Amino acid sequence: MVTNISSGSNPDLRALFDSYIELYASRNEQLINLLSDDFSGFTVGGSTLVTERNEWIRILLKDFAEVPERIGIEIYDFSMQPLSDQIVLVSAFFTIQLPTKDDLLSHEVVRQVLTFRREGEAWKVVHASQSIPSHMAREGEAFPLSNLQARNQILEALVAERTRELNDREAFYRLLTEDTMDVIWRADKNLYITYISPSDERLRGFKAGEVVGKHVFELFNEEGVAIVTEALRQRLESERAGKPLGFVNFEAPHRCKDGSVIWGEVFSKAVRDPDGVIIGYHGITRENTKRKEMEKHVQRMAFYDALTNLPNRRLFVDRLEQALFASKRSGRYGALMFVDLDNFKPLNDQYGHYAGDLLLVEAAGRLKSSVREMDSVARFGGDEFVVLLSELTNDLGTSTEIAGTIAEKIRVRLSDCYSLNIAEAEAEEQMLGYRCSASIGVFVFLDHEVSLEDILKYADKAMYQAKEAGRNRVFFYSK
Repeated sequence: MVTNISSGSNPDLRALFDSYIELYASRNEQLINLLSDDFSGFTVGGSTLVTERNEWIRILLKDFAEVPERIGIEIYDFSMQPLSDQIVLVSAFFTIQLPTKDDLLSHEVVRQVLTFRREGEAWKVVHASQSIPSHMAREGEAFPLSNLQARNQILEALVAERTRELNDREAFYRLLTEDTMDVIWRADKNLYITYISPSDERLRGFKAGEVVGKHVFELFNEEGVAIVTEALRQRLESERAGKPLGFVNFEAPHRCKDGSVIWGEVFSKAVRDPDGVIIGYHGITRENTKRKEMEKHVQRMAFYDALTNLPNRRLFVDRLEQALFASKRSGRYGALMFVDLDNFKPLNDQYGHYAGDLLLVEAAGRLKSSVREMDSVARFGGDEFVVLLSELTNDLGTSTEIAGTIAEKIRVRLSDCYSLNIAEAEAEEQMLGYRCSASIGVFVFLDHEVSLEDILKYADKAMYQAKEAGRNRVFFYSK
């Protein structure tokens, strides 16, 4: 689980985020310098992923040209989620005030999510996405700024006309709630729904009559119920401590009538009587399924190898650190293996990288099936893999024997013939039989005896000794 940390725990990164927002608000092209060379981002239209940095810059500069005057941005919530010491997700909620008399965006909450990655001594933005009500966004926009002044005038004129016609306060209230794309709801103090706007039917498929009178928990799946329960617990703790909360914000998966699940971002506030006692709740729910999928996509790109779906070097080093902590606590040995394929380059040279990729995928599967469920396999790059054996035994000799048995099993398994379909077209198969052995270096470690860097170095050195000895061998490192 990723833990939120306060902005005060990383003032430099908060300052960088503030700089990003200031450059955007002032329409300053220096904003481009904060973008990584392999930057990608979602436009607010919701379905367009821009993977080329230059294309994003073109969209950004188009926004700047259409609204060149400074815009106002008021941030009222900010959080950081460190995925590793190299990657941090920064999330903020704010409103935008355009330099126009009538401004629609100032009434809407925008969420900005930036993924910062450390590149050398500097932090760069490697991914960005924005979340606003979907009816305001158009494809190909970084924010819905183009021609917004004209749209505002039309919408504001419509609202003014309806306001004059609706003298009844309740009718006016229903207009505001039932025309919105977000779901507006109310519940009593026992968490039974007393009102829900028709937009819930568009979102989840349930008519209002199927929801009103039901417990709030029936809106969510099992995971969502757990999230809501935790939010309620935190509110109750604050109440008991004499620190009543205002709006509470959380994300949770919601049940749909067709059996599917969508993610919703919930803003909830308690309704109180004159004495401050909670007599109910009201709030707004906004769908954010695409953004949740994007966050998962970004995390997978950051920690997993795209070809084999194995953990990459960054995630593996984190797991090795955890194994060291576990070894210190239990006194049990662990083992690290460097596995390098011996005959990989000739395959690439003769049949191309497509054939090489097929073999790497197959080798990754064989490695995973050769170790225990508690062990880790990762791809370090090229034709090099690493295997981490955790929590062996408290005896060095026994642990070495276990590691040797598993290493030999891997060596034999990787030496079996590979059957590769090297026909890139789907019309017909073209099978190739290929043999590729592996050289394996092993180092058995205990936490307090060596550092993480030494473990990697010693296992790598043992692997090169195996190659020098004729390949297709297992070598243990010994000082």
